[in-house]
Amino acid sequence: MISRVIAYKSNNIDTDSIIPGKYLKLHEYEELAKHAMEGLDPNFSNKTKDCSFIIAGHNFGCGSSREHAPIALSFSGIKIILALSFARIFYRNAIDGAFIIPVEIDQNTYDGINDGDELNIDIQNNKIKNLTTSKTYSTKPFSYLIKKIIDAGGIFKLDM
Repeated sequence: MISRVIAYKSNNIDTDSIIPGKYLKLHEYEELAKHAMEGLDPNFSNKTKDCSFIIAGHNFGCGSSREHAPIALSFSGIKIILALSFARIFYRNAIDGAFIIPVEIDQNTYDGINDGDELNIDIQNNKIKNLTTSKTYSTKPFSYLIKKIIDAGGIFKLDM
């Protein structure tokens, strides 16, 4: 998948920054998406017109266990989040609901990708090609079960 990336080069981006609590009463996903990242970046919805990826630091999605966070990001147009690490509940909510693919990266990859870079992310082969700089990076491979859930399109579509 090829797209540009939005960089939030910070750690501990919590679910309240991803979707502020006052919007949790919204039930329509498209409406929820209008407020994605509002707690961190009021211009986020304008950026997703050209970008389907986010890069962030450690512990992305920490805080409460709300499913609203990956849902809001997904319906805003985000397909993949690259991060040094993820909060476990956010990670599983993203994977299980097939909302977003959370991809763990190393420090070298994090340092080599900047806001607006165009990336080609190959999930199947654990590779990221930064088309802006022509550098290639490896990602942390998914476990067998996580890959199976991603390939199925979410846990409820998983053929056991």
